Amino acid sequence: MRRLGVIGWPVSHSRSPAMFRAAFDACGVDDWSYQRLPLPPELFEETVRALPASGFVGVNVTIPHKQAALALADRASEPAKEIGAANTLTFTTEGIEAENTDAPGVIAALGRSPLGMSAFVLGAGGSARGVVWALLHAGAAEVSVWNRTPERATALADELGARAVSAPVAADLLVNCTSVGLQPSASDAAALNQLGLTADQGCSYAYVIDLVYRDEPTPLLAAAAAHGARTVAGLEVLVAQGALSFERWTGLPAPLDAMRRGAGLETP
Repeated sequence: MRRLGVIGWPVSHSRSPAMFRAAFDACGVDDWSYQRLPLPPELFEETVRALPASGFVGVNVTIPHKQAALALADRASEPAKEIGAANTLTFTTEGIEAENTDAPGVIAALGRSPLGMSAFVLGAGGSARGVVWALLHAGAAEVSVWNRTPERATALADELGARAVSAPVAADLLVNCTSVGLQPSASDAAALNQLGLTADQGCSYAYVIDLVYRDEPTPLLAAAAAHGARTVAGLEVLVAQGALSFERWTGLPAPLDAMRRGAGLETP
């Protein structure tokens, strides 16, 4: 049995196991498995290095380990190195290879080119690094970054060529790369406040992507939809980046419709 998994802290909410099982079934393969691997930061490196001996071919990596994933890899793709974070690790006879499928995944989920668009990115962690890099490399005119710790936003912006801001700014596209919205909040207003936003700011953005996913719309997506924005749920990004990981590991074309159903999305 060839094993795959997703590493995060927390990771109990991940739809990746169901998504990958649906892909395996659609492709008629029964010698692959995929599981959740909850790992606190202090156990990340030691555990990842031990996985190949247990039959693991690769793992997806989510919050808060994406920068650590790149740091422990023996080799990394040029995008992963430029981004400074990895969400896909592959175990080979020559060591651990790092890739970042978040970057192309978010562009695919957006459904249009960001060429010439302005973007406002919330967060400064590994996911935000991938999003900022992807938008700039796809031709976005300007990318602004906000984080509750301003120094982190400044460091990311300086490194990748974006602009750090101290308050929300109007833009064509808003992308939430924080974990705000993952857990139920006392109110939607309280959740938006954690992002430095208010409900009436939804009209400032024509497109809104929230990398957080859950059964109901996140407070951010609900507010954006109420103001007529085109919204993209985190599950769309999950499927897009997961399909790239699937193809990398199995060598098979990703069955996108099956993966969408497995993740809990309706097929178009």
